[in-house]
Amino acid sequence: MFYNSRAVAVLLAFSIAVVTTAFLSLIDGISIQALLLTFAVAASSAYLLISIILEFVFFREINKIYEVFNKLGNKDYSFIDEFEEKSTLNPLKRINQEIYSYAANKQQEIEELKRMAAYRREFLADVSHELKTPIFAAQGFIYTLLDGAVKDKSVRNKFLKKAGKSLDGLEMLVNDLLTLSHIEAGEIKMHFESFDILALVHDVIDQLEGKAEKKHMQLKLDKAYEPIEVYADYNRIYQVIINLVTNALKYSSEDTEVVIGFEIHKADVEVSVKDNGSGISPEHIKRIFDRFYRIDKSRSKDRGGTGLGLAIVKHIVEAHGSSVIVTSAVGKGSTFSFKLPRMNPIKHKVVESDEAE
Repeated sequence: MFYNSRAVAVLLAFSIAVVTTAFLSLIDGISIQALLLTFAVAASSAYLLISIILEFVFFREINKIYEVFNKLGNKDYSFIDEFEEKSTLNPLKRINQEIYSYAANKQQEIEELKRMAAYRREFLADVSHELKTPIFAAQGFIYTLLDGAVKDKSVRNKFLKKAGKSLDGLEMLVNDLLTLSHIEAGEIKMHFESFDILALVHDVIDQLEGKAEKKHMQLKLDKAYEPIEVYADYNRIYQVIINLVTNALKYSSEDTEVVIGFEIHKADVEVSVKDNGSGISPEHIKRIFDRFYRIDKSRSKDRGGTGLGLAIVKHIVEAHGSSVIVTSAVGKGSTFSFKLPRMNPIKHKVVESDEAE
């Protein structure tokens, strides 16, 4: 139901004209023609003024409010695109803006819920697929042995090793899922301490050097460094660099190199892992930190991994107040980098304030 400003304006104008004419009729000697003219002029002037005021100040905004409520009732949020918040003295306009703002927030919540529902469905499908692969592989080997192959010692050992490898992959997947779940839920607390990140990187290089040699790749620092103290969780940062370097080795071609470097600033240190692999196109960069997201699904299975490494990296780095920056060009390789503070920022502020005093 919409209010009609014209009908209200006619009633008010008629009332004003009657009151005005009644007062003039009290004057001695005034003619009927003068009273009729006064009535007409007062009625028309009042009608024009009141209708303009009602239309532009009240009823237009009231009708807009009713339109918004009707659209909200019909779950039609198309009007949100027309909303522009402007300062105004009109209380009805402010009410209308509040309604628009409320509807816009609700629309955002609905879109986020839809996005999360789609993400949840995709995640469940991915988890089911990832769990199914090692389980079915192990089942196949074990049932083959039960069907008689167990009597052949060479076949038995070969199949048991393959079944064990499949179960190891399953354990790795479950552990990564639990780690990611605990980090996202805030159940894993970071244990911050000062340590030499250069020594940590040397440990990573020692651990992964064998993998690099198998692909005839070099794993090295970009140059020589003095010890570099950072303030972070040693074990989690070790996990981050292991994952980044492992990914770099996995997706790089043979006879290339993976280079780890540092940019040392006054307050922080930027750690980078650079490879000469196939690179990542822009549409994939936005999603590579999603759980189970793989750029080339057909080839990624052969390279192993759970598909959760970069998701874990993202959450650990964000828990350190930083973010992972990816720069990449297709055919030229990729660089993953993040920053860590060089000292306890809270303690540093306290020291600075004490010195100022």
